[in-house]
Amino acid sequence: MFICTVRANTLKFFCVIAASLVVLCAIILMIPEYTPVSTKPIAAAAAQYNYDKIKTNDNIVEFLAQFGWEVDSEPLEEVTIKIPAEFDKVMNSYNELQRNQGLDLSKYRGREVKRYTYKVKNFPDYTGTVMANVIIYKNRVIGGDLCSSDVTGFICGFEGKK
Repeated sequence: MFICTVRANTLKFFCVIAASLVVLCAIILMIPEYTPVSTKPIAAAAAQYNYDKIKTNDNIVEFLAQFGWEVDSEPLEEVTIKIPAEFDKVMNSYNELQRNQGLDLSKYRGREVKRYTYKVKNFPDYTGTVMANVIIYKNRVIGGDLCSSDVTGFICGFEGKK
């Protein structure tokens, strides 16, 4: 024959455990859902533009035309630059501009890339000279900007939002 005895202390122990589980479940249900800050909306907006298969000068001109920019057919400058291995304050700020348009230069630290600079002909509400810089690595646009060459100038992403 099997006899099971339960003491009052054992009942109290299991009641405390059960009450603790109920309180824990209630707390978990009351915590708001965590949504991490993401660049997915930016990347989704950037997905409408083609950043790949940039092999010729004409491809770069077509790339800039996706954003509505008319540029001279030949670049003003074509140089090989090296992305710094360590980013300083200025480079971090520039990379933040790139990240706001769905790109990221930190993946290319220490690599040599090509930068092409074109004169923009149709930048709205600005009378000075505007340049488009396009940074390319292995036939893919990895960064770039629009900027003015004037003393009181500006810099912005490819979409032209200052």
